[in-house]
Amino acid sequence: MKPFVWKTALFAALLGGCVMVASGPDEPSTHVDDAARTTYPVVLAHGMMGFDQMGSMSYWPGIVERLRAHGATVVVTQVSAFNSSEVRGQQLLRQVEQVVAQTGARKVNLIGHSHGNQSVRYVAATRPDLVASVTSVAGATAGSEVADWVSQQQQERPWLASALIATGNGVGRLINWASDADWPQDAQAGLNSLTSAGAADFSRRFPAGVPAQPCGQGAHEVQGVRYYSWSGVGQFYRAVNLSDYLMSLTHLAFKKEASDGLVGQCASHLGQVIRDDYPLNHFHLINQFFGLVGDEVDPVELYLDHAKRLKAAGL
Repeated sequence: MKPFVWKTALFAALLGGCVMVASGPDEPSTHVDDAARTTYPVVLAHGMMGFDQMGSMSYWPGIVERLRAHGATVVVTQVSAFNSSEVRGQQLLRQVEQVVAQTGARKVNLIGHSHGNQSVRYVAATRPDLVASVTSVAGATAGSEVADWVSQQQQERPWLASALIATGNGVGRLINWASDADWPQDAQAGLNSLTSAGAADFSRRFPAGVPAQPCGQGAHEVQGVRYYSWSGVGQFYRAVNLSDYLMSLTHLAFKKEASDGLVGQCASHLGQVIRDDYPLNHFHLINQFFGLVGDEVDPVELYLDHAKRLKAAGL
């Protein structure tokens, strides 16, 4: 058995699993060209413990600016930092309806990071008429072994679990305050949604794009909606990035496959798998912390390349 302190750290890391410490103020974008001018707006959906903007802090540092500089219309959304996939999905759906009404666009291109995977899939399943494409970035389509491990620990140390769930709800309320929001917070529901069992139940009800075989690709198009995904593997790439140390710790929960520290390589598959082994950990895939990511791949360019892909597909 691993030392108790490691178990505590892993549980705490799951609660903050999809969070990041955002970088400094976003620089104003200067329009360069129309390379990323998609037919429909790009709507970004954050993961667990995420937000849209807190003062100068952004969940998507550099990504929004790069896309807009190349002609894309980008909308950043916010839902509950902690809650079930269905609650978060319904919250996102209301915002998508607003985007369509305000922009005059018939549809949107949804991109969800981590638990945002389920949010964007929920919207596409319930209102496919409003969605041109769904893209999952490091999304836990098949759940997370870290969530499974934490769920198991709840049986062994319920007092600790209760304390940390309460802490998670408190952090969610703090995010509400800091981002001038008022979303309901339920850390236990969020955790349950990310276990293998919780993710499997969600996929039974919302199967579009989910692979029929483990580590396979899912349907590339369902009800007129295109499905894509990409993810990374590895945890430690930059000694000056605190997330690399955290991801190296949370990766200890993985017994079945390689991971980015929080989501397994095959567990991330959805629709057309663009690539599942980028040398980027879970935080690096959204350019966190502070853009201090690995030297091999610029995560911001992945979003620009994808916008070009969507444009080429007429989306």
